[in-house]
Order: sequence, then C-alpha cells, then structure tokens
Amino acid sequence: MATATTHQDRPPLVSVTPQGLYCQAGNFHIDPWRPVERALVTHAHGDHARSGSKRYLGARAGLGLLQRRLGADAVIDTLEYGETLKVGDTTVSFHPAGHVLGSAQIRVEHRGEVWIISGDYKRTPDPTCAPFEVVRCHTFITEATFGLPIFRWDDPRLVAQDILRWWDANREAGRSAVLFCYALGKAQRLLAELGKLTDRPAYVHGAVNGLVTAYREAGIAMLPTQLVSETEKGTSFAGALVLAPPSAAGSTWMRRFGEAETGFASGWMRVRGNRRRRGYDRGFVLSDHADWPDLLRTVADTQAEKVLVTHGYTDPLSHYLRERGVDASPLATPFEGEAED
Repeated sequence: MATATTHQDRPPLVSVTPQGLYCQAGNFHIDPWRPVERALVTHAHGDHARSGSKRYLGARAGLGLLQRRLGADAVIDTLEYGETLKVGDTTVSFHPAGHVLGSAQIRVEHRGEVWIISGDYKRTPDPTCAPFEVVRCHTFITEATFGLPIFRWDDPRLVAQDILRWWDANREAGRSAVLFCYALGKAQRLLAELGKLTDRPAYVHGAVNGLVTAYREAGIAMLPTQLVSETEKGTSFAGALVLAPPSAAGSTWMRRFGEAETGFASGWMRVRGNRRRRGYDRGFVLSDHADWPDLLRTVADTQAEKVLVTHGYTDPLSHYLRERGVDASPLATPFEGEAED
C-alpha cells in the first residue's frame, strides 16, 4: 500500500541556483542576483532588486522605488499586500515586512506547503512603511543581519529625540550637524520621526533627494527638505541638519559645511568602538532590521517547522535555534543586510 507524501518528503520548494533563489514549481526567482525571466522582488534595496530581468513582480506600495531602482524600461507588475496570484503551479502573495516603503515578505504556496521568504524585515514601529505582518508557514527564510544577542534596539522615538537634542546643541554652537545614514529607508525614516518633533527644514545629499521624493509621492509625511547642491554659493550651513549617505564622509563635498559635527544612524552603532573607528562624533542606534529578540520572536510567531537563515550572522542564529529544538540551517546568498545604499 502506497503511503501519502508529506511536504517534508518533497524537494525544497525554493532552492539556491547560480541566478538566485528559485522556485521550480512556479518557474520564478526571488530577489535574483543575476538577470532571469521572471523575478519576484521583496524590496528596492540594491542587493535585492537588480536590473536586467525580463519581468518583475513586487508589492504595489513599492512600485515608485522599484521603478527608480530598476529603470524606466523595466516591466514591473504589482500586487496589493495580501492579494494572491497563480504563478505556474504555485500561489504567491506579498505581505508587509516593515523594512522600508513597499518592502514585502513573499508567501509561496504549492500543494498545501507554504514558504515565507522574508527578505529584510523589522518589528519596531516606522511611520514610513506598513508594519510587519506575521504569516504562518512550514518553512521560513529569515535574515540575520543583526543575529547576535548584543543587538537590541531602543524605542526609535527616543532615538529621534536624541538626534534633535544633538541638532539643537550644534545650532547653539553655530555648527552644522551632518548625519550619515543609508539613502533608502533610513534617511526617510529619520525625516519622518523628526517631523513629529519639529518643522525645521533639513538639507539632503543628492543620493537621498530622489528617494525622499518617492516617499513624498507615496504620501509619507516628513520634514521639509532642500537639496544641498541647489543652495546658493556661499550659503552658511551653521545650525543646519544635513542628511547624507556614508559614502560622502571624508569627501570634498563635506568642505562646504565649515565647522561641523558628524553622526551616523545605524544598528552597527550598538557595537562599542564602531563610532570611534569610523570617525564619527556621534552614533545613533537605529536600524531597519530586526534585532536579536525580534528575530527569535518572529521565528516563533511563524510556527515554521524549518528555518533557513541568510545574510548576516547566519551560523550563530542557526546554532541558537537548533539548541532550542528548531530545524535551522544557514542559506548562503549574496544579500548584504544593512550595507551602504
């Protein structure tokens, strides 16, 4: 008598290929790192949304950012969060990841088996994107960018208040305050959090400006901003707050600000010595990724039977989960986590 096949006996629904994560049952890739026929994309950061594929599918809330990232000629289809679509022999849907505007977890269902590919995600509040949605599944692919117990985040509202005090102190001293942060996601989140505390305008680097525009087009309320390059020659930036990508630090672009203090907003500032080694005057701990407690909480909330861990501290997180009875293992990918963008 033949026995019934369970999903645990089947080949993996999603596997790693030279092009990226691949679902054979649906004949599509997820966040591929090389051009493919059909790419499902979790969000618009450069290590997840790469140009060159024939067709893309993403969450509708992130369309504006995906268009900027992938180019005007990219063919991008979208789904609303929670809307389902048959792709090959699978049913797919996108669910909020809480990472940046339009970020999504991708749910793939095939013959009763459900996988969640989470991309990057966080559980802390963020006024610039939809909050993370728990989706139960059999297999959960999680990030591990900050997958060590040292990484624990403070309330982002308290971080914003700290940044405002730093800005105020520099204003009183006649200095500019140059705050380095990732151009997509972090900069807009800072502008939105600060916008709850003050209506003073901020200046932005060109790499930040176009992405701020995309957020405004999506209806996100933020501080008023002015592009640094559009200020008149000789403009004094004393007392101003300037947002710029980390790549601008130490460049000739910085000369225009005269006497300035520098800060960096990142989860990496939780590690003692990182601020000093990187040469910043201040470090503010703010991340668009889940911290250690929220990684563990999310794995538990999904009730997944199997967990695959990618980008970041994959081995420590996998080991910790296995010690607690979870079937967990690393999954090698080129995804970068919280890297410069």
